[in-house]
Amino acid sequence: MFKKFSLEDISAQNQVKASVQRKIRQSIADEYPGLEPLLDDILPKKVPLIVTKCQNHLNLVVVNNVPLFFNIRDGPYMPTLRLLHQYPDIMKKFQVDRGAIKFVLSGANIMCPGLTSPGGALNEEVLEETPVAIMAEGKQHALAIGYTKLSAKDIKTINKGIGVDNMHYLNDGLWKMERLE
Repeated sequence: MFKKFSLEDISAQNQVKASVQRKIRQSIADEYPGLEPLLDDILPKKVPLIVTKCQNHLNLVVVNNVPLFFNIRDGPYMPTLRLLHQYPDIMKKFQVDRGAIKFVLSGANIMCPGLTSPGGALNEEVLEETPVAIMAEGKQHALAIGYTKLSAKDIKTINKGIGVDNMHYLNDGLWKMERLE
C-alpha cells in the first residue's frame, strides 16, 4: 500500500469542519477503546485537523503536519506505525515467526502459516476485517499494521493462504515521511 508512497501521491489536503473532526475522533475512539483517554493529546480539539486525500482512495489524518491515522475508502482508521510505537497497547496484536519478518518488511501480506507456527501468536478474539498490529518474534515494537482477511479461529483452522493484508510496514513510504512539508 505505502511501498512507493511519496508527496507526489497526495492529491488534496483539506482542513475539516468541526463536525467532521468529531466524527473522525468518534470512529477512532470506537475502534480503539484503549486510546480514548489519550485522544485529546493525540488529536487536540483546538488544533486544525487536516485530511489528506491520496491515490487509491487513501486518506491520511494529519495534525501539525504529522500523519497519525490512515484509512481506505470508508474503512476503519488505522494508526501509523510511529503512533503505534508511542502507544503500543492500542491495537490487538498478531505475532509472526522469525522466518516471516523479512517478507513482511518488504511489503508481503502475512500468510496463515507464519502466524500459526511455533514462533507465531494469534489473539483469539480478533474477527475478520479488523486492524491488527503485526509483532515479530523476539522484537519489542510492531513491524507492520495489517487488516485481517480471516478471523483468528479461521486462520488457525484453515492455516493456508493470506491471513492478514499488510497495510503499512517499517521503512515503507509512509514511515519515511515523518512530516508532510
